[in-house]
Amino acid sequence: MADDAQVILLDFWVSMFGMRVRIALAEKEIKYEYRNEDLKNKSDLLLKMNPVNKKIPVLIHNGKTVCESLIIVQYIDEVWKDRSPFMPSDPYERAQARFWVDFIDKKVYLPSVRLATTKGEEQEAAKKEFFEVFEILEGELGRQALFSG
Repeated sequence: MADDAQVILLDFWVSMFGMRVRIALAEKEIKYEYRNEDLKNKSDLLLKMNPVNKKIPVLIHNGKTVCESLIIVQYIDEVWKDRSPFMPSDPYERAQARFWVDFIDKKVYLPSVRLATTKGEEQEAAKKEFFEVFEILEGELGRQALFSG
């Protein structure tokens, strides 16, 4: 069993990317120390642990740093492999799961940012795109009991 005594997550509470990591940690029942970052005044620890991108989330496991939410989730799944896996064993089903993760990153995140940061016609276009994306997701979810499962 992997040692989860030395797990620290540098994050910002509202970040969807941080939420992805927090869900992964919860699903694997990994105990960790949560450190909320002030993104306008980044901590020395964040700048030291992620000197390339200087952004959250950052997972620190036994002094080793893992950055970028999808990479962190993959790391968690590989290190704590004795706990229920995140990905299906079938290669095609894994590819489909990766497709939908990519879809969420590209089609949900960016329109939601535009929705929150624009006004007028640009915001209305973002709102339309946002609802179209959720119609697609609803169509996928409506066909089965579990998403991609």
